[in-house]
Amino acid sequence: MPFTSLVARLPYPSATVQRAVGIAAVLAQALIGVTGSIVRVTGSGLGCPTWPQCVAGSLVPVDHPGIHALNQWIEFSNRMLTGVVIAVAAIAVLTAWRVQIDHPSRTRLVKLAWTMPGGVVLQAVVGGMTVLAKLEWWTVAIHFLATTPLVWLAVLLLRAFREGDEPARPLVPGRSVLVALAVVMWLVLAAGTTVTGAGPHSGDLNTHRLAVSVETLAQVHGGLLVLYMLLLAVFGLQLLRAGAPKSLWQRYIGVWVVALAQGGLGSLQYALGVPEAMVSFHVLGAMAVIVATATLWTGSRDRGPVTSLEPAPRELAAA
Repeated sequence: MPFTSLVARLPYPSATVQRAVGIAAVLAQALIGVTGSIVRVTGSGLGCPTWPQCVAGSLVPVDHPGIHALNQWIEFSNRMLTGVVIAVAAIAVLTAWRVQIDHPSRTRLVKLAWTMPGGVVLQAVVGGMTVLAKLEWWTVAIHFLATTPLVWLAVLLLRAFREGDEPARPLVPGRSVLVALAVVMWLVLAAGTTVTGAGPHSGDLNTHRLAVSVETLAQVHGGLLVLYMLLLAVFGLQLLRAGAPKSLWQRYIGVWVVALAQGGLGSLQYALGVPEAMVSFHVLGAMAVIVATATLWTGSRDRGPVTSLEPAPRELAAA
């Protein structure tokens, strides 16, 4: 294909470049989730009340009765950030594609890279539906939750740049506990969106709220976090019995640090009456929990040595 020929002319990405692209993908996917929370806590969710336009007849903010200019620009800036995320996603695809041209076996790497732009487009559509639904709490929840697997996949992409393509071989027994840990992590996140749905920060004063006690929902959210930590403790015992390598222990301790910090932040946020700034920090903590858990996931199995940190010999590449 002509475009493949164009990609083949790009310089082969060094190991440093591949790592940088992977890190950028993780940061971009996490950042869009955090900025979305800023839109919500500032009451700017309907600063641009239409989609894909900002207001009827204009793609950019203009004077509009009943909408404060600052709210318009906050929401519009979040939409524009999507363009940055798409650019990073496109670079990830081109980088993985260029690697695969020299190393044809790297199909998994390319597939993971393609989830980045595909996921961003899906997120944009869900975001548009959220605006058109006037920020109904459940649409906001779906919009946030749709971001979480993209952060997870970005971590897998970062790891894929630095590992082989052999079938995954567990480094320690008890992989089922790690699967359960990941499932409960998403349940914690989902429960958190219900707390938000019933809480004071709706994104717009006229948005319907979830008619359930915030206290009850917060208890469910906290209970699931405790379950997450119990599973994490069980996995730690399995690491101890298996004599896990130091690198895996480092990832494991990192998850504990992030999870405990996030739990403490959530408790403080609740005790202080859910101040706006702490909501965004709590969302940032949620993204950190996803990254840390995904890092533990990728570090608990081995896919063999990476073969694509350097370009293939010219004669092999030509073949």
